[in-house]
Amino acid sequence: MTPYERLQACLECVRKHTDFVPKVGLVLGSGLGDFAKNIDVVAKVPYTEIDSFPVSTVSGHEGNYIFGTLGGVNIVCMQGRVHYYEGYSTFDTVLPIRLMGLMGAEIIFLTNASGGINDGFKAGDFMLITDHISSFAPNPLIGANIEELGPRFPDMSHVYNPQLCSIIQNAALKNNIDLKSGVYVQTTGPSFESPAEIQMFKKLGADAVGMSTVIEAIAANHMGLKVCGISCVCNLAAGISPTPLDRKR
Repeated sequence: MTPYERLQACLECVRKHTDFVPKVGLVLGSGLGDFAKNIDVVAKVPYTEIDSFPVSTVSGHEGNYIFGTLGGVNIVCMQGRVHYYEGYSTFDTVLPIRLMGLMGAEIIFLTNASGGINDGFKAGDFMLITDHISSFAPNPLIGANIEELGPRFPDMSHVYNPQLCSIIQNAALKNNIDLKSGVYVQTTGPSFESPAEIQMFKKLGADAVGMSTVIEAIAANHMGLKVCGISCVCNLAAGISPTPLDRKR
């Protein structure tokens, strides 16, 4: 079975449960799974009921696709994601994102929990992801290109759609939310970063660090999907925070 055939097989499994066509695909990161309660649910498909689908082994990631409407918009929500550090290949890690695109999603909204690097950040801040650094996690496009999904060498100039970023910023302003913005860097995990690594990331221009999101954004961009993302700064990164880190991202 080719990678594209595997994706089609996953899609066929989903379609046995629902023919719902989403406009937006939303990934709920660590600690954000309860947001799914805001969706007017049409269908729920556990990852375990999709053949050859990666299943999260991390607590707090329930492992469901939630289909429904939110503010009148058709949405499919990933209640929990899989991470590279769980032992999955990059193909498996981004498979759920690609599958949402094949379901019909035109927009992918990524969320995560992160460690703050920027001197102006504090725990509890929200950061609009305006760009990323992918050099410290394996690129999900390595290997034979899946021509059915996108080009061999996709442009990465505007991965995080400027129009969507503007909409998010305006929504934050309207609701009096202090929304930061910045560059997110993904590491492989599962160990947290060392203080020296954090200082290196800071010199490279990173504002927040975590263990997900970037390779998902690359895969979505490869498919021509519009991408946006919000990072919840749950703690200050190692060497900045005086407290030892112990929460998974």
